[in-house]
Amino acid sequence: MPASSPAVEIDGLVMRYGDKVAVDDLSLTIDRGTITAVLGPNGAGKTTTLETCEGYRRPQRGSVRVLGLDPTRDRKALLPRIGVMLQAGGAWSGVRAVEMLRHVASLHAHPLDVDALAERVGLDDCGRTPYRRLSGGQQQRLGLAMALVGRPELVFVDEPTAGMDPQARRDTWELLEELREHGVTVVLTTHYMEEAERLSDVIHIVDHGRLITSGTPLELTRGGAHTTIRLVVTRPFPDGAPESLQAELGTGTDVRQLDELSMVISGRADSTTLAVVSRWCETTGVLPDSLSLGRRTLEDVFLELTGRGLHP
Repeated sequence: MPASSPAVEIDGLVMRYGDKVAVDDLSLTIDRGTITAVLGPNGAGKTTTLETCEGYRRPQRGSVRVLGLDPTRDRKALLPRIGVMLQAGGAWSGVRAVEMLRHVASLHAHPLDVDALAERVGLDDCGRTPYRRLSGGQQQRLGLAMALVGRPELVFVDEPTAGMDPQARRDTWELLEELREHGVTVVLTTHYMEEAERLSDVIHIVDHGRLITSGTPLELTRGGAHTTIRLVVTRPFPDGAPESLQAELGTGTDVRQLDELSMVISGRADSTTLAVVSRWCETTGVLPDSLSLGRRTLEDVFLELTGRGLHP
């Protein structure tokens, strides 16, 4: 396959567990040399989709191509070219961190220098610690190193910064961005919206086994209006609150209740609209926790589309 072809091509994928449809006629592509996030609520089908891309499951219907290869039929040819970072596990309980990394390196023809990689991901100060005694963040760093040590062309990373402190999280972001600069394709799943928005060239949002939208972070967050008002309250809104506020604002705005404590107002998001919202809160007895003017966040978009938040 030419290098310009997609890194991942999913066409009409269907996966079932008994009577439950986990992936429902899903089609998407992931370009080479990008960081692409696949987001979805728990149970949306993203894990099954990615496990199929990684060769752990065979498509029941439809097709999957990774680096131009069939992940199950061409598994022997594909495995040396990809890396997989699991959300948890992947190492023996009693093995020391760097010992595990050296073992994984020995399985590859041209691995990275283990000591240099351990230092780069922040394992140099815990390399002799048994895996079971590593913190959650340290285990994630080892998992990432194990996925990268074989010099993959494409790496799947599942919750790469879970359990990390803020500095380690930003160090990991920089490492993933460096991989992209060197032409490595990164497929990311995460529950951190800031992470997805910061890193991703393209975001695919899936729910109930279907692709519901795709785009760059800017395309997804700007929507039809470049600014919005976000209202967060201290206790649940009364019944009919969105309709009541919509009537006060009139045409030219759109009111959406994201959950029991937050709304987004888009359209004429200006100081006049802010004043109307404030008066509405006063007359209805709604106590704001915050009232802010700005563009929609990725979390706003996600909640609007799925009606559910991302939870680890």
